[in-house]
Amino acid sequence: MSSDSHVSRTELRGRMARIPEVLSDELVERMAHDRAHGWVNPFRAEDADAIRREDREGDRASIWRPAYVRDVEKILHTPAYNRYAGKTQVFSFRSNDDLSRRGLHVQLVARIARDIGYALGLNCDLIEAIGLGHDLGHTPFGHAGERCLNDVYHAHTGRWFFHNVHSVRVLDVLYGRNLTLQTLDGALTHNGEYEQRVFELSGLSGFDEFDRTVEACYRDGDIAVGHLRPMTLEGCVVRISDIIAYVGRDRQDAIAAGLLGEDAFEDGLGGAYNSWILSHASADIIEHSYGRDRIEMSEELFEEIRRAKAENYAKIYRASGIEGESAAVLARAFELMYERCLADLLDRDESSYIYRHHILRIEQHLAHYGRTYEWERDPHQTVVDYIASMSDGYFAELATKLFPEIRFPRRTYINER
Repeated sequence: MSSDSHVSRTELRGRMARIPEVLSDELVERMAHDRAHGWVNPFRAEDADAIRREDREGDRASIWRPAYVRDVEKILHTPAYNRYAGKTQVFSFRSNDDLSRRGLHVQLVARIARDIGYALGLNCDLIEAIGLGHDLGHTPFGHAGERCLNDVYHAHTGRWFFHNVHSVRVLDVLYGRNLTLQTLDGALTHNGEYEQRVFELSGLSGFDEFDRTVEACYRDGDIAVGHLRPMTLEGCVVRISDIIAYVGRDRQDAIAAGLLGEDAFEDGLGGAYNSWILSHASADIIEHSYGRDRIEMSEELFEEIRRAKAENYAKIYRASGIEGESAAVLARAFELMYERCLADLLDRDESSYIYRHHILRIEQHLAHYGRTYEWERDPHQTVVDYIASMSDGYFAELATKLFPEIRFPRRTYINER
């Protein structure tokens, strides 16, 4: 049950009604005046301030391809981006192509964040880059897979796996894309599980501090991740948009999957909650953030987001994302996969899948930038790189091929009766 389980549906709907769906007349008038007079938000991330690790000739901004446009294009052309289509958002073993995949989720995040960012006068190219790239480090099987991979990695090394931290590694190390610090920072700090009412900037200014922050996440886990703050308002907008994007859409998917009915949620909106949260949250955030040096929402919206998330966890994520006995099967499969891949590396078995399907392909990509994949230096990290890169289908097929005792639910579209 959520923390609001003692509140009646009528009281809840009354509280929700106090969150407006449209901007106030005063703000609309102010925005129209500002646009007519060429106002530029002094707190936006300017392309001229973009910072890259390397000053590559091919990465320099131009009049028609500014810095963050280049980041968007770099992200779109990574193999990891293509694999979004095969990765679960929440529901892993459902034969329903209308359920959200990770690829749709990042597009929704980018779209919602661009709408808010445009209204606030922020850099929408940077928003798009962060939005599309923020989940590139996600495992197969969504957050259930993330927990499984973290458990086995931590047991072996004492270090922690978080998908947002791994997104940085995918872009910055595995594919050597030389993205801007601002985009990488947005991916690192996007973690929407840590909601806040007011998002203030971190003051980060360089890669040395950024690298120390990333290392702290591996070393200290939640202690470090829980204190992450974006360096740009654009990153703040993506962070809150991540929550807005999934809290309603996941409800629609749970209903479409037949796991919950339209009347299962306390607000009484069912799948229509997605439309409600999109419009009301966007208007509220714009109303409270316009022209300010932080991103802010009302107390009412903050409490509603917390309530809705808590209800989703109780009724969806902990109850039905990886259903029943499949959770134990998945955990065992991750353990076996990790051990097998690690053994293959230590045995230097170049016929193994981790060599042929992962190491060789990464080396080929990095060769274009004169870089190499230092996979031998940390075999455990290399195993994590490989497993996190897998789509649901690839992981399931490889696990059942290598480990006959693993039996995942059979996905079928046609049930004969």
